[in-house]
Amino acid sequence: MVMFYQRSPKTGLAENCAEDQPRDRILKAALKLFAKKGYEKTTTKELAAKAQVAEGTLFRHFSNKKTILIEVATLGWTDLLTDFLTELSEMGSYKAIAQVMRRRMLNMHQNQDLLKVCFVEAQSHPELQERIQAEVIDKMTAIAEPFFESAMEKGVYRQMDPKIVAQVFLGMFAISGFSDNTIAGPNASPQELREMAEGIADIFLHGVLA
Repeated sequence: MVMFYQRSPKTGLAENCAEDQPRDRILKAALKLFAKKGYEKTTTKELAAKAQVAEGTLFRHFSNKKTILIEVATLGWTDLLTDFLTELSEMGSYKAIAQVMRRRMLNMHQNQDLLKVCFVEAQSHPELQERIQAEVIDKMTAIAEPFFESAMEKGVYRQMDPKIVAQVFLGMFAISGFSDNTIAGPNASPQELREMAEGIADIFLHGVLA
């Protein structure tokens, strides 16, 4: 799979890392245009121009505009959550996990283009929403499972089915974002993000039983 994002060492946000590759330029252009104009109002001609490729080149890499939207959202979430899971899998304390989660949630809110494409555009197109969710869930579960399995082997988490742990975590943190709103609203304050991050971390670590 060709990744068109690379995390910034300062912010953890995705950045283009292969601008000389036509496919990557198309995906980067799509992220910007879909977020700014919306999926429906963006034409393949505009995408090609923004990516500095011929329209025919665009269709050699992607069968249609829908496949571009799906790949933009899928690769974006894969990159964001892979980085997040790398840190989370090695954390064992409530405080540490809450800190990591809060930092990642802040980074997600700063990455407004990706949020708009993943949430707003996917919600506007039901026929795309299911495919995006399925691809993200499948890929993220495959990434998360070995992380949690490794953490269990190190004694960070108790022994259980790592796939189920991965699915529960992703369901709590990521997939809920495909509702009408993100996990926390786009204008959430730092305090609200902190409370949300700590609440998710607490439930993930300790469950809900008294």
